Amino acid sequence: MSKFVKNLISEQLRTHFDGVSDAFLVSFTGLNANTNARLRTQFAEKGVRMTVIKNSLARRAAEGMPLAPLFQNMTGSLAVCWGSTDIVGLAKELVKVMNDKQYAGFVIFAGIMGGEVLTAAQSVDVSKWPSREEQISLLVGQMIGVGSKLSGQLIGIGGALASQIKQIAEKESHTEVAA
Repeated sequence: MSKFVKNLISEQLRTHFDGVSDAFLVSFTGLNANTNARLRTQFAEKGVRMTVIKNSLARRAAEGMPLAPLFQNMTGSLAVCWGSTDIVGLAKELVKVMNDKQYAGFVIFAGIMGGEVLTAAQSVDVSKWPSREEQISLLVGQMIGVGSKLSGQLIGIGGALASQIKQIAEKESHTEVAA
């Protein structure tokens, strides 16, 4: 491959990786063409992108980018997966595929999250975390829970105070009527 072609490919890869800070390296050796096409279609539906890259081109394209540490120890035939809603959603999708028997041979090799390189085991652990949507719902639930508890306590105290004032007023009106 000529230097001109390598530079073109590297620039194209740089545009693909622009703004990407979380990704995984996967191996999918042993998948036939039909299974590979089915896998890529499944990924596309989930917003996951997968690209097979020559190791030296990946290193060249990622220089100075957040993904650069991921490609330093890249050996063998690997693909880069990125996209989805967040790193946890991406990890969950990759682990789901890795555990599916029809995609035997698909294995997570490594990952990168926030500039920190993850091992295969750490990448699987990320898939067990709550996703972005789950974290938001937990946070909103906690905020609403505190607010509803506080309003309930205020209403309870206010209701008790109003009841006591009413009882005192009724008692005074009865004593005035009797007098």
